[in-house]
Amino acid sequence: MSREALIVVDVQNDFCPGGALAVPGGDVVVPVLNQYARRFIEREAPIIATRDWHPAQTRHFKEFGGIWPAHCIQGSLGAEFHPALRLPANTAILEKGAGEAEDAYSGFQGTTRDGLPLTDLLRHKGARQIYVGGLATDYCVKATVIDALAQGFEVTLLLDAVRGVNLNSHDAEEAIEEMVRRGAAVTAFERLR
Repeated sequence: MSREALIVVDVQNDFCPGGALAVPGGDVVVPVLNQYARRFIEREAPIIATRDWHPAQTRHFKEFGGIWPAHCIQGSLGAEFHPALRLPANTAILEKGAGEAEDAYSGFQGTTRDGLPLTDLLRHKGARQIYVGGLATDYCVKATVIDALAQGFEVTLLLDAVRGVNLNSHDAEEAIEEMVRRGAAVTAFERLR
């Protein structure tokens, strides 16, 4: 059983160019994450993917008092993973933000279809060291990394596999600094051991 796991955060159509809440250059992470996925498959390490899974009416959306345009609505094309993302068939998928009163930025606020939270899933798989990439650096990636550290996991942020929304020009950079300050390591594919 591998001590490692790869977490792919919210690489969904709505967060990629042309989507309802596109992260600038969001699709650039896809081929890089595919490389990481191949490496983790070789290591027989678990791969976990999170996805926003919002109802059509949620306080998360501007229309109902939130700050974001409608995105990643359950069952919609926008909620699907980017078509070029190559995840193995045994990837565990966690859905988050499925309730009308949930924002749920962190993957640790999501569950599998059968209700298993991310912490329990990782512990069941024996993972202690997690590697995190995806979208967006300054929101869901950051929240997932911070929650993972709080749960006692060793966390490595995959710098070449994240992109930020950057509502303010340095949000992603500041998010990375905060994750490191809280204890996350950083790496890129060519430095992955």
